[in-house]
This record gives sequence, C-alpha cells and structure tokens, in this order.
Amino acid sequence: MTTRARRRNGGQAVKIVVTGPFAAGKTTLIRTISEITVLSTEKGITDETRSTKTDTTVAMDFGRITIDRDLVLYLFGTPGQDRFDFMWEILGEGMLGYVVLVDASRPESLDEAVAIVRAFRKMAHVPYVVGLNRAEGIDEAEERRMRETLDLEPDVPVVPCDVTDRESVKAVLLALLYAVVDSLDESAAAQV
Repeated sequence: MTTRARRRNGGQAVKIVVTGPFAAGKTTLIRTISEITVLSTEKGITDETRSTKTDTTVAMDFGRITIDRDLVLYLFGTPGQDRFDFMWEILGEGMLGYVVLVDASRPESLDEAVAIVRAFRKMAHVPYVVGLNRAEGIDEAEERRMRETLDLEPDVPVVPCDVTDRESVKAVLLALLYAVVDSLDESAAAQV
C-alpha cells in the first residue's frame, strides 16, 4: 500500500495529520495555512472545558496547501479530546507524517500530549515534528524537558511556532517535509 497518491495532474498528494491536545491550536494552524476554506467539524462545548474555548473539533478539520505543481499537502486535523480518540486512527490511515502541536502557555498540554504521541507512534512509523505553539523560542532546558516527557528521539524536530502566523506555520510544515524526505531517502538507500 502506498501513502502517496497521484493527483489527476500527475503531482503527488501527501496526507499530513495535525494532532495534539485539546486547545493546542490545531484548527487554527490549518486555517492559517490552507488555501481552501477549511472543512471543520467544530461543535459547541457543553462540559467544564468550555472555560478554555467555546468550540471543539469532534471529527476532523481538513485543509490543503499546494507546495508546487508537483506537491500538494492535504492537512487533516484530529480532535484533541480523549473521548474522540477513535478518530486518530481513522485520520492517521495513509499519512506520510504528522505534526504534534503542544500549547506552551498551558503546562498541562505537554502532559496531555504524551498519550497522543504514544498512540501515533504505535499506529504508524512515519516522521513527525513537535510544534510548540505560543512560544517565541525554546531554551535548552525546556527542550530537554519536553523531549524527556514525550520520549522523543534526537532526530525529531521541536519547532517553536505561532499558529496564527503563516510563516511560522510554514516553518513547522517544512520541518516535517524535510523529515519525510530524509525518511524516504533512507528507505530508498536501504533497498539498494
């Protein structure tokens, strides 16, 4: 089974998943970068998390960005609440890589991301990056703590970002694309 589909014009369509804890900024990231109107399944929140935000994704978000005539990224955003975790595997099917988004302004966001990273690693052995939303930078101690908490391999990029800024979102997606290309190169070299 291939994870890269051919588009009608001959270019590659690549599936990327954007995941992370509740209120990490997944929907905003996709809305910031998508060249199409984002398909979103947000519903009003009726439980105690309403104090954090008023709407939450219950199934998925979908957006698209054309890198060039040969490459289009299809972005699928997952729900962040545990009760919708059954969607993670559905949305992860066929992905070439994923972004784990963590909210730097909410310390509990990192702890909530642990189970998500574990679930995605178990479901697919594909490249991923960690986007640290609402962070202007990251110092060595903070990055070390994040890597230890999430049990990240040294080659997994941690990218500070602002999901409301298009250039910042591009940096996260480029880090992922470089990781995907490196992974494909390693696979090709192993088959020679």
